[in-house]
Amino acid sequence: MKKQLLLFAFSALALTSCEDDNMQAYELDILKGDWKTSKTEIVSGKDGKTVLLSTPVTGCSVKDITSFSIDYSTSYTYYSGTGADCKIAGKSEGTYTYDTETKLLNIKYNNDNNQPYKVEILSSSELKILDLSSDIDYNGDGVNDLVYASFKR
Repeated sequence: MKKQLLLFAFSALALTSCEDDNMQAYELDILKGDWKTSKTEIVSGKDGKTVLLSTPVTGCSVKDITSFSIDYSTSYTYYSGTGADCKIAGKSEGTYTYDTETKLLNIKYNNDNNQPYKVEILSSSELKILDLSSDIDYNGDGVNDLVYASFKR
């Protein structure tokens, strides 16, 4: 009886571990690829709901691309120019980590500090992240407000 109970407990532990690995692989597969920034938002830190500022991406910035690879490398290519004359202005490369349980995404571009984010939405066509290092008080109410970035494929 004890052997069967021990075998059952060990099997349950192994299955739970596999589910975590499968979820990590699944979400990394969704995250990988190119993402274009669609808008940024500042939301009241007091209630977490009131949108204080919503800024759609315009001009050459609509071409900016954030890429994630399955090997935990990342890059950000940004454009500048006027009108239809957009050219690559620069590219940052680095690495990232992502934890499916906590939804924490940490991006470390070369020659830059670690940038922590919380993934709020991750689907095959949409990614929304909360900047955890932001410390702005946009509306001056004494409470730091929340800064979100939204991306589309």
